[in-house]
Amino acid sequence: MSDRNVRVICRIRPMNEKELKSGGRCCVSVAPPQTVSVVAANERASADDRTFIFDRAFSENSTQQELFEVAAKPVVDSVLEGFNGTVFAYGQTSSGKTHTMEGVADDTELRGIIPRMVQHVFDVVGAADKHIQYTLKVSIFEIYMEKVRDLLTAATSGIPDIRISEEGKGKGIVLKGLSEHAVATGEEVWALMVRGRENRSVAVTNMNAHSSRSHMLFCLTVHKRDIREFKSSVGKLYLVDLAGSERVQKSGAEGTTLDEAKKINLSLLTLGNVINALTDASSRHVPYRDSKLTRVLQDSLGGNAKTTLIITASPSTYNEAETLSTLRFGQRARAIKNDARVNQEYTVEELKALLAKAEKTIARQAREIEELERLVKRLGGTKRLSQVRDAVAMATADSDTSEDGATKATRHAAVAAGGGKGTGMRWYQRLWLCPPFAPLSTKRDELRVVPVTSDASSYTAE
Repeated sequence: MSDRNVRVICRIRPMNEKELKSGGRCCVSVAPPQTVSVVAANERASADDRTFIFDRAFSENSTQQELFEVAAKPVVDSVLEGFNGTVFAYGQTSSGKTHTMEGVADDTELRGIIPRMVQHVFDVVGAADKHIQYTLKVSIFEIYMEKVRDLLTAATSGIPDIRISEEGKGKGIVLKGLSEHAVATGEEVWALMVRGRENRSVAVTNMNAHSSRSHMLFCLTVHKRDIREFKSSVGKLYLVDLAGSERVQKSGAEGTTLDEAKKINLSLLTLGNVINALTDASSRHVPYRDSKLTRVLQDSLGGNAKTTLIITASPSTYNEAETLSTLRFGQRARAIKNDARVNQEYTVEELKALLAKAEKTIARQAREIEELERLVKRLGGTKRLSQVRDAVAMATADSDTSEDGATKATRHAAVAAGGGKGTGMRWYQRLWLCPPFAPLSTKRDELRVVPVTSDASSYTAE
């Protein structure tokens, strides 16, 4: 796949206790490094429809570190160089998304992508040369019941919704009112993560004792400045833990939890519609605005970002339908093409250098204009130049395509332009022989300008 494509990583988790008790059996096999197959319960089902190829596939024996190295580390490194990047996890409820993104923070083996990302970022910042300066800011928010809420404010109740807007073409999506917190150590970042997680909306369902009822997004903004080369860039990293799709008859959701499930499924349906539109050549509209989630992720899907999608799935026959749906979702997403580019910012020093260059260009052009104005005046003004044009047109019409005829036309133009005996024409005099005046060639460099001799005095512009 092209480097521009969204990268899709598949992770199959181990069977959990509920699946084992329900009598489910394993129906998913992983053939590293890229293939995932679902064993058909129905013999009539086509094996081709149940075999999927991804950028990488991880079995239930994969480690958190292995997943981070493949799925997240390349994106994080790109953000540190000024690109935008997104890593998000998609799958049904209880498929292992939160474990993949967060894991167990105080366990070095079970730490998820976010804490490993934090450690890696500060390792890179700490090892940077002295002339490289970094400024890091963190925001954490959730999309709950189609409302964007800041998870780092003192309380989540009574807070107005964060407004989503687009600051002009090419500038990306902006969340107005979202707080940003400057951080200097990994401990500060993790303290913010704990606060955000405490404020996140969760509930108990039959499928998950800590079911996320919102999409949580962690945003790290990295400002990089090279004080020696006077260069500056800014990259944004989104780490997204999506709420899981769920079937109400399995989750047992009711009341508020049921309303939450409807909103979650609706936003994930819109996400699927966006991916379908992006991968369908005949589609003329991408429905980003149909959901707050897809609006926020607009740059990540088909825009200015390097994106990795991690799909998590259950291996049990109990969740076979949901697993197939997840795998097909990932297969479609893999065809999305992004257009990632470095977000360059101009420093004061760079702007001064650009201004000085522009001033030199303006001064040079002003001198050329003055020289041309003097030439026009010497040639008798604009009325005389009109006569030159008419003379050239008449001489060209009277001449044939032979050498003598073309030379005669050139002499007419030279005399009309004010050339004198033994005078060679300068570049700005030759300009008047360029199209539509040039009788010999359409290329200025190939014009044969004939100096006016004493014989030319008999030529006059008619």
